[in-house]
Amino acid sequence: MKHIKWLLLVPFIGMLGFLPLANRIEPYVFGLPFLLFWIVLWILLSFVILAVVYKLDPDNKEGGVE
Repeated sequence: MKHIKWLLLVPFIGMLGFLPLANRIEPYVFGLPFLLFWIVLWILLSFVILAVVYKLDPDNKEGGVE
């Protein structure tokens, strides 16, 4: 579990690395152009990934040294 912080690279790669592939208007997803949907999707996925990293990170356990 020590390498759980590597998950924090996933939103960076997804949002910026694959942005040229998502740079188009069509198709529309939930009424949004695809590029806007892509950005909103990665914002939501970033929240989920940050929550998972926070929950599984051994540095966040109670009773730690301050």
